[in-house]
Order: sequence, then C-alpha cells, then structure tokens
Amino acid sequence: MTGVLDGVRVLDLSRILAAPLATQVLGDLGAEIVKIERPEVGDDARQYGPPFLGAPDDRMSAFYLSINRNKQSVALDFTTERGADLLRRLISEADVLVENFRPGVLDKYGFGWDDVHGMAPHLVYCSVTGFGQDGPYKDRAGYDGIFQALSGMMTTSGHPDGVPGAGPMKSGLSLVDIVTGLYASTAIVGAIRHAERTGVGQRLDVSLLDCGIATLSHFAENYLVSGQVPERRGNGGFGGIPSQAFVAADGRQFFIVATTNPQFSRACTAIGQPELATDPRFDSIAHRIENRLALLDVLTDVFLTADAQHWLDVLEAADVPVAPVNDISQALRDEQVVHRDVTITMEHPDVGPIPSLRYPIKFSETPIDHYAPPPTLGEDTARILGRFGLSAEDLEELRAGGVI
Repeated sequence: MTGVLDGVRVLDLSRILAAPLATQVLGDLGAEIVKIERPEVGDDARQYGPPFLGAPDDRMSAFYLSINRNKQSVALDFTTERGADLLRRLISEADVLVENFRPGVLDKYGFGWDDVHGMAPHLVYCSVTGFGQDGPYKDRAGYDGIFQALSGMMTTSGHPDGVPGAGPMKSGLSLVDIVTGLYASTAIVGAIRHAERTGVGQRLDVSLLDCGIATLSHFAENYLVSGQVPERRGNGGFGGIPSQAFVAADGRQFFIVATTNPQFSRACTAIGQPELATDPRFDSIAHRIENRLALLDVLTDVFLTADAQHWLDVLEAADVPVAPVNDISQALRDEQVVHRDVTITMEHPDVGPIPSLRYPIKFSETPIDHYAPPPTLGEDTARILGRFGLSAEDLEELRAGGVI
C-alpha cells in the first residue's frame, strides 16, 4: 500500500522541531524524505537529551526520535564546492525543499530561493523562520518560548490575578513549534498540488510568530470583536459554563463540560443539585456566563464532597462530557487510547526497538502503516549519493575530505 504522497521527493535541510515535524508528516503520508545533515554533527536535536536511545557513538535523543521517522539521512557539507555540487544534483530530482536557516544564510551558498527556483522552477521551497522573510525582526533568533511570549499565547494560560500562582503561563508543550510544523505541512501539500497543475513551484514563507498568532484563534477573534483582552481562567474554558477542572475530595482533578442547557440540567440532577438548573442566575447559557464565578463557587464546594471516581461515574451515566485529568502515563493506558492503537514500535538494526506515537489520522483507502525508524547520522549517504554514479572510491574520497 502506497501513501497519498508516494512519488514526492523532499529535501529536508532543517533541524530542531518545527520544520522537521513538517517533513515527518510528509514522510508519514508517503513522501521520500532525504534529510541533509552536517557531517560529524548532524541535527542539533540528536543531542537534546536525556533520555537517549542507542550506543554512545550513534545515540539519539527521544526529542530527535519524535520528529524524524520515515526519513533518510545524508551527511553532506554543502558549504564546500563538491558538497554544493552534490546538493544541486539532489535538488534537481526533488519536488520540495524545506529549510529553517535565518533569512539570507542559504543565499550565501547559492541555495536561496532565487537560486533554487532558477535551477528547479517546479520545486516548492519552504522556509521556516522565527519572524519571516521580512520585517524589522527578520534577522532575530527565536525559539518556541519566545513566540509563546511575544504572540500573547502565554497570557491566555495561567491562573487569574488574585489567585495564588497567578500570572501568564507557558504551555509545557513546544506548542508554537508543533503548530507551525502542522501549518507548514499543510501548506506544502497545497503548493505541491499547485505545482502539479502548473509546473511552477513557489516559496512558502512560514513564520513561527505568524503561526503563534494564528493559534490564538477564537481568543483573538473575541478581542477583535469586543476590544477586550481575555482574562486568564486557569483550568477553565472560554466558552459556555461550566467548562472547568475541579478538585474532588480525594485530591484528584477531573474536567467537566456542561455548557448547553440540556447538559447542564442533566449534570445538576446527577450531582444532586437539580435546583441549580432553574436558578435564574444559571438557567441559560448567557446567564451562566454572566454569573460564572458564582456558579463555579457552588460547584467547587459540591465536588469536594465525594471522590473523583464518583463524579466521573455519575456524570458519565448522565451523558455529561467528563474526563479525569491524566498524566501522560495514565493517558497512554486509557482504554480508548489503547483501543485506537496510538503507539507504534519501530525496529532499528543498531539502536533496537524505538517506541513512538503513530500518525493520528486514519485513511480508509491509503492507511498509514509504514514507520521507518529515525536514521542515524549519515546512515543513507552512500546509497542516496550512489544514485549519481559515485563509486565506493569516490565516496571514500569525499569522506576523507569532510564533504560527507
């Protein structure tokens, strides 16, 4: 069974997280991904540990393993004359090039957008940078936390003012990197479709800051409509009420969403407080939003009268959306998660078994069931460059010269 992107060849000149995640998605969908890495050094993400897997000489961090499956690694120094010639050959047979150097860096070596478009007009050229290809910040360095702060994302999370521990809170996940990778992969697929129709490639200018702003979604829309900056609500939602994490008598937390009138009525009956559904302060969606704090005070006291499992059982029985607040270990053991078969094991001949998460979308006609383990540094150099007629002696000469 071939993937939906079978036959698409991608050159991946990127490292760390956002852009490598984009190319991993393309690889999961069936594209051939050739990852270009610096000889002896490789993607910096290989060292982002512990934890690590593998022997000391070829060990790979869990961070690296999470975003580099279904790829081939070619160790190539394209800043050398011979390395640049080899990269040009690789570009000539590629459909997509993905890079995340600062603006202008690749131009110095003859691999900027204008250069590559001239040698391969059909090729989709995706540039992932912190701030984009233009603007007053374009030359700045930046990482996920910088963009969570600058985009306003941090101020949407955290406890409200006046509560212990109040203040903006960074997402534990590298959320801007992850969202940027997903946006980039979607854009690349769209640009591939355009190139197939027209024969003309294009440049994709992907900015982590732009994607961080886009992630604000309805928070930004609420501000644009009302002019009011949303307040932080801790573990509470920003739609109807209640949409909130509560603490039970045993100290465990659970999250309940009962925002529609039928849901709220069923929830009130299930927790032994049917009168709340007809209380004029809480008898409509708008009234509950207007009197949010009063309702949450009542529910907070009620939920402290029994253990979390009791509330999970009675609310689920009443068809009210509810869930325990799981850690990762608990989440991966959840019966629904286990049923959906979200984990995989990839076998690497040197590193051994590598556990990971599978691509989350299920295709009815082209199911994704091939997961090649992330490559060790330069693992595929000889095989890939051998396509250009290089002999074993040629490769050894290039290796001795530090080109590969």
